[in-house]
Formats: sequence, C-alpha cells, structure tokens
Amino acid sequence: MFQDITTLLLDPKAFRDTIDLFVERYKDQGITVVAGVEARGFIFGPPIALAIGAKFVPLRKPKKLPGEVISEEYSLEYGTDKIEMHVGAVQANDRALVVDDLIATGGTLCAAVKLIERVGAKVVECACVIELPELKGRDKLGDRPVFVLVEADA
Repeated sequence: MFQDITTLLLDPKAFRDTIDLFVERYKDQGITVVAGVEARGFIFGPPIALAIGAKFVPLRKPKKLPGEVISEEYSLEYGTDKIEMHVGAVQANDRALVVDDLIATGGTLCAAVKLIERVGAKVVECACVIELPELKGRDKLGDRPVFVLVEADA
C-alpha cells in the first residue's frame, strides 16, 4: 500500500513540525538507536536521531549493505522478503526506536522489531507518520507500542 508523502516533504515547515513532534515524544526516553526502515524511514529517522542524540541504523533490503549482516524474513501478499542490518550496529544494551513512514499490514515493521530484539536490544516504540488501520498492522506487532501521527484510509 502506497501513501504519497511528497507534499509533506515539499513543505519545509510541515516537515520540520513532523520531525519536531517525534523529537518531543522521544527526547527524554533514553533512546540510543533510531533504526530506519528502507526507504522512507531513512527520511524521518536521521533527523530524529540527530535531535535526540542517538545513532542512526539503516535497515535495508537484501544485499544493499556491505560487510556482515543479519537478516529477518517476512511474508508479503505473494511471497517473502528480508530486511537486513549490519552486525554490531545495535547492541544488547541499546534502547531502540524503529521508524518508518507507514504502517499498513505490519510485516516490514514486525521484521524490523524482531531483527533488533534478536541482538538483545529493547524496542521502546515503533514510530510512523501514517497508519492504515483497516489493514491491522498493529496486530502483527502484538503488545509492542506504536505511535502514529495520522490515520488514513487504505
């Protein structure tokens, strides 16, 4: 499911306000890692990480990261895919925020959370700009907290 965020990115004030809403929420939560899901998590994750003093870790599609990686497979409507991160990028004592632009079915976000939890880190919350609630993506995440700014129709 695709939601166009271009209008947000073309409006510097709206984009800054969006980042500021996330920063205000997470600045005092002891987050040490902001993990951004490819590709649009790379737009929102780095400015949040910089503002709260955390490192940014890209979570990428297969074979996009050099060096040693760990991966997590997840189901798509017709098949499977994987998400990867560098070995050692997230440590067992890290407190992570997982960022993406959208939560739809929850498959990618769930794989991202599992990848981070596999190395022993705590996922404090998942943060998305948009949620498509009728697709029930939160259900895949179980009791893990999710924060979204906007709910939209699928």
